Amino acid sequence: MIRIVNDSKLPQFNLALEEYAINYLDPKHPYVIIWQNEPTVVIGRNQNTLAEVNLKYVQENNIHVVRRLSGGGAVYHDLGNLNFTFIVDGEKGVVSNFEFFTRPVVRALQSLGVNAEFSGRNDITIDGKKFSGNAQYWSRNRLLHHGTILFNSDLSVVQEALNVKADKLQSKGVKSVRSRVTNIYPYLKTPITIEEFKEVLLKFMQEEQTGPDIILTPEQIAEVEKIKAERYDNWEWNFGESPECEITKEQRFAGGKLELHFNVINGLIQDMKIFGDFFGTLPITELAGRLNGTPYRRADAAALLDEIDFSQYCLGIKPDEFLDCLFE
Repeated sequence: MIRIVNDSKLPQFNLALEEYAINYLDPKHPYVIIWQNEPTVVIGRNQNTLAEVNLKYVQENNIHVVRRLSGGGAVYHDLGNLNFTFIVDGEKGVVSNFEFFTRPVVRALQSLGVNAEFSGRNDITIDGKKFSGNAQYWSRNRLLHHGTILFNSDLSVVQEALNVKADKLQSKGVKSVRSRVTNIYPYLKTPITIEEFKEVLLKFMQEEQTGPDIILTPEQIAEVEKIKAERYDNWEWNFGESPECEITKEQRFAGGKLELHFNVINGLIQDMKIFGDFFGTLPITELAGRLNGTPYRRADAAALLDEIDFSQYCLGIKPDEFLDCLFE
């Protein structure tokens, strides 16, 4: 098992590195990567981002939101969390065999006196509480298995970042299953740092190292950066790829009650209907029609409202109030 050395903390780069490694590194070897992210919500491939993320909270707290290639549920990463990736031949014995890849994690923790165990479909738990979720992606007869390890993460942020605030939201995407979660750190018999734990983990993941560590060349880094720019930096991938969802938002302002019903399909506002007890001189259906086809992000909706005399549609309601209702 050859280690790919990666010190980046940027989630867009780290996910691009996984994609580069599975598609372009020598397929004769198995690889492992241990990596960390700045505060990030990572969305599963088949999920609706809006249905998983407290958008207002992550924006206010500068938390990245990035979609990965693998399926499964949304997870929160910060610098108290470790992530691990295996890239191996996609043989029948390992595809969907989550327990096989979590075994080194369990054994590493048992060596530290922590009674961890594989649980359910793709989790590792301590005392019934989840600290690791795992997912897989298959490409070119190769399998990528990656997982999270909550070592000493801020669990209060986990709850806030993954707590959707929409009044009503029904999504056709795969929903995350919320579980009781815990960190590893409180269970350690002898406290160690996350860096020390990383070394213990690598020892169990690299029982038979088949070659020297790989440090990416400038040319390889440039290829990873290209993948990052083309996919993981893009709103269209992180949000626009979401399955459609049906949303209802409502708020009351000094100018009256506002109620919005709409879909988000491929990241675009569709089927917008606006109701309320406000007044206006132009038909509200006209404003709804203008909003249809707009990317569901505040900057795009704000730009559209700047082009019109909004007060003619919603007298007494300010454009920023309308945007608050639409996005909070």
